[in-house]
Amino acid sequence: MTRIILFILKCFVGLFAAVGFLVAAGILFAGLMLQRFDGFEPQLAELPQETVLVLDLADGLVEQRPDNPLARASLGSALVLRDAIDGLHRAARDERVKALILRAGWGEPGLAQVQELRAAIDDFRSQGKPVTAFAETFGEAGNGTLHYYLASAAGELWVQPSGDVDITGFSIQQPFLRQILEDYGVRAQVGQREEYKGAMAIFTETRLPEPQRQNLQQYLNSSLSQIVTAVAKDRNLETTAVRQLIDTAPHRGADALQAGLVDKLGYWDQVSGAVETAAGPDSELVSLRDYARATREDPEDGPIIALVHGSGPIVLEPGENDPVFGRVRMGAADVVSALSQAIDDSEVAAILFRVDSPGGSYVGSDAIWREVQRARDLGKPVVVSMGNIAGSGGYFVAAPAHSIVAQPGTLTGSIGVVTGKFALNDFWRDLGVNWDGVQAGRRANLWSPNAPFTREEWEWLQTTLDATYADFTEKVARGRNLSPEAVQAVAGGRIWSGEDALAAGLVDELGGYSKALSVAKEAAGIPADAVVRLLPYPEQRDPFSAFFEDTLGGEIDNPAAKALVRSLARLAQAFAPLIEAIETMNGDPRGQTLHTGPLPQSVQPRQGAF
Repeated sequence: MTRIILFILKCFVGLFAAVGFLVAAGILFAGLMLQRFDGFEPQLAELPQETVLVLDLADGLVEQRPDNPLARASLGSALVLRDAIDGLHRAARDERVKALILRAGWGEPGLAQVQELRAAIDDFRSQGKPVTAFAETFGEAGNGTLHYYLASAAGELWVQPSGDVDITGFSIQQPFLRQILEDYGVRAQVGQREEYKGAMAIFTETRLPEPQRQNLQQYLNSSLSQIVTAVAKDRNLETTAVRQLIDTAPHRGADALQAGLVDKLGYWDQVSGAVETAAGPDSELVSLRDYARATREDPEDGPIIALVHGSGPIVLEPGENDPVFGRVRMGAADVVSALSQAIDDSEVAAILFRVDSPGGSYVGSDAIWREVQRARDLGKPVVVSMGNIAGSGGYFVAAPAHSIVAQPGTLTGSIGVVTGKFALNDFWRDLGVNWDGVQAGRRANLWSPNAPFTREEWEWLQTTLDATYADFTEKVARGRNLSPEAVQAVAGGRIWSGEDALAAGLVDELGGYSKALSVAKEAAGIPADAVVRLLPYPEQRDPFSAFFEDTLGGEIDNPAAKALVRSLARLAQAFAPLIEAIETMNGDPRGQTLHTGPLPQSVQPRQGAF
C-alpha cells in the first residue's frame, strides 16, 4: 500500500514537474538566446566609487550553488554563504565601499549561518564602516529570533512602524504516531543505542521520552543563551532585560523602540535614502552578491587548499541535488571521490571539509570516514568546518579530522545508532490482503515489512546495533584522542551545541569558514598571511553552466522563469514531507542508522528560500 501511495504521489508531482520543466526550459532558452531580454542580468561591469552594499536575506542563503541550471533558476539570487563571508571581508577593506545595509526579516538562515554572518559584520564594522539593519517585521516571513539576532550586530537598527519584533525564542514540536500506526495495524520494531537517540521516537512512542526531552531542552537553552548574551552586548542591555523582552514578545514597533530593541522606525526608502545620503552624493546601492562576483579573487599562484562539501543526509549512492523538491543529499560516492582526489593530489596542502549533515547511512558514513582517516595517516591535514548541523553520521565523518571547527550554535554529536523496520502484517490482514510467496535463504525476508522480526532476527538486530555503536564510539575515541569513558559520557545519542561540544572535547575551535581556513593553513605549515588557492573538489560545472558563465559572462534572471520554477518547487515541496515520511517507513532502514532525528527549525539543512 505504501508503495502504491508513493508511486501515485510521485507520478502526480512528476507530471507537474515534466510540464513545468518544458515550459521553464523554453523560457530559459529564450532568455539565454535573447541577451536583450529584460531578465538577462550581466555581471557588474564597474563598481561605483561610492558603494553601499545590500545584504538581502530574502534572496536566500545556501551552502553551495548547484550546477544544474534549473536548480540555479529555482534558487534565484540566493547568496552562497562562503561568497558572502569573503565578499564582506574584501568590502571592509575596499575604499569604494562606504556602508552596508542588512535587510533582514525574510528567509530561513540557520543559527550557525547567522553566527558566521555576524562575525563578518563585526569585521566590517571594525574597519570603521557603518552597518544599518532594516526589517519590515521580525517574525512574519522568517524566524524572528534568528533574524533579530543577526540584525542586532548592526550599529543602527530600523523596523517598519507597523512591524513587530517577534523574538519569542525556539521550540521543537513533533507528532508521535505510535497510537495511530497501531490502530491501523502498523508496528514499528526499532532498536537504538542509547536512550538519547530519538531519530525514530515519533514512530515508537506516544510522547517525547524524558532523556530526549532533557537533551533537546539543553540544546535550546544553550542556543538561546548565546543569542541573549550577544544581543545584550550589542544593544547595550542587561541579559536579564533581554530575557524578559523575549518572554514578553512579540513587541510592536513603538514598544520595541522604547525598550531599546531598535533605534528608529521607518520604511525601506527612508532607510536606504538615509544611508546613501551619509555615504556620499554619488553613492549607489549594490547587492552583496553582485559585489562578491565582481571582486572575486582567484589567485593563480600559491598553496592549494581543497574545499570539499558534504551537505544533507548521507546516502551510500551518488548524492542528490533535486531542483524541484530542493532536496540535498550527501552522496558517499561523491564525497569519497572528492576527498580521494584531494588526498592523492600532491599540490594540495590541506583539505577543508565543510559538513552540514544530520547523518544517515552507516556504511556511507564509514566510507567517507575512511578517506578522512587515510588523509590523516598520510599526513595531509583535514580540517572540518561544521555548518548548521553535523550530527550522528555527520559527526562520524568528522571524527578523524586534524581539527574540527564549529559555530557555537552548530548542532553536533548525536553519537548513537538506530535501526529497525515497520511490520505491516496486521495492517494487511485487516484489509483482507494475504501475502504469500517463496524464498531461498532463512533470512531472505529479514527486512520485509510483511512480517515482524522473529526472535532470532531481533537478537541479530541487537547484536548489530551493539557492534555499530561500538565501532562509532571507538572511532570517536581514536579520532578525538579521548578515553572510552570520556566518549561514553558524551555519547548515547546526545546532541550538543557547538559551544557545549567544545567543552566536551568533541570540537577544537569555535568559528566558521575563516577560522577553519586559518587552522588549515597552520596545520599545513602555510604562513598565516600567505595567499592560498581554495579550490573546490571536484570541479562541478556542467557544459550548460559553463556556457552561461564563460560565453555570456552572466546569468539568466528572468522573472517569469524564476516565478514559474519557484511555483513548481512550492507545489512539489508541499508533497515532500508526506513522500519523505512514506519513504522512511518503506525504505531500507539501514540508510537511517546514523541519523540525528527530528531537528529544530534553526538547524534544518536548506537548499534555499522560496
